[in-house]
Amino acid sequence: MEPLSVPPLPLPRVFRPERAVPSDAVRPTRAEINLAHLRHNLRVLRRAAGSAEVWAVLKADGYGHGAKAVARTLERAGAAGLCVALLEEAIELREAGIRAPILVMGGYFGRAWDAVIAHQLTPVIHDITQIEALAEAVRFQGMQGCHAHLKVDTGMARLGFPLGELSRAAQKLRSHPEVVVTGLMTHLACADSGDPESVTDQLARFTEASEVLRRGGIRPRVFHAANSAALLTAPASHLDMVRPGVGIFGVSPCAGVGADLRPVMRVRSEVIAVRDIEKGASVGYGASWRAKRPSRIATVPMGYADGLGRALSNRGNLLIRGKRAPVVGVVSMDMTMVDVTELPGAQIGDECVILGTQKGVLGTGAIGAVELAESLGTIPWEVLTSVSRRVPRFYREPC
Repeated sequence: MEPLSVPPLPLPRVFRPERAVPSDAVRPTRAEINLAHLRHNLRVLRRAAGSAEVWAVLKADGYGHGAKAVARTLERAGAAGLCVALLEEAIELREAGIRAPILVMGGYFGRAWDAVIAHQLTPVIHDITQIEALAEAVRFQGMQGCHAHLKVDTGMARLGFPLGELSRAAQKLRSHPEVVVTGLMTHLACADSGDPESVTDQLARFTEASEVLRRGGIRPRVFHAANSAALLTAPASHLDMVRPGVGIFGVSPCAGVGADLRPVMRVRSEVIAVRDIEKGASVGYGASWRAKRPSRIATVPMGYADGLGRALSNRGNLLIRGKRAPVVGVVSMDMTMVDVTELPGAQIGDECVILGTQKGVLGTGAIGAVELAESLGTIPWEVLTSVSRRVPRFYREPC
């Protein structure tokens, strides 16, 4: 779904804050990205999708995994296309050499339609004023047209044309042939809730929307609605393409599905200090935890500024030597303390796993994104995207 003619030279790049890179890493805190697991998940989801194309959603820096490296891996592994939220995200991928089709779904393009065209992107149009704005940019560039997808609101009430506005949108599109609608999309609000009726209702409204457009002379080639949850639970939603996000990174979007998926991100650090404290001694800001016995406390150089949520204070666990070590005291900005009293031999330099699996001398353990989300009172999506840019990503190709 590329533009209909060759665009002029790209516009000046959009600058973005730089992520910490492995070559600059001093702290042992890092996120390890397993690219073999990423490719495995793509294969699993392609099988589930049947004849539908898989367009991986890489918004929010690839759900915190690093969009550029993830995009390169998925492009080479055969993903049909990529989806992002922001124009800036799409430009970053193009400047990294990604040539796969990119769908920009976030809905806001400001006055940067010329950048959409220059970088051969497919915008999602959700408002009638965007039709004329894109058409004007196409004419200004001296091109024949630009492909776009139209978004319909079937129950999310976030972005998209209401059904009652589609006839007017079709009329506007007919008067602006520079905008070539090749796709029609919607977003399913409750696919992960275990409520199949909501998916059925939204798909029925989506079908109605496509009929309204057809009668108005607009005939998209591609129809899509399914996110990760719908892909794995609602085959009727697959249509022509699917848009898995969290699923591509190995996290189940809802209970009972995605057992074959493999987590892609593992977050680890190391113990940098160990101290013995007496019964009654306090740990951390506000003295919120006091030892009920003589205790051994380890300090880990990762805190809430890195993505280890403050809500884990006095309730979360980290893995050391293959066993769980409870978080004690308040998680601070850069460091977290854990109780290693019952972990014989715990010492400076021991690996500490915040997210992922660990095999150690005392056993084997795992802390997944779903578990972390439950502890934090949030969702796995937020757990992954909260791992901050000061935590370097190390890309692995394990055997």
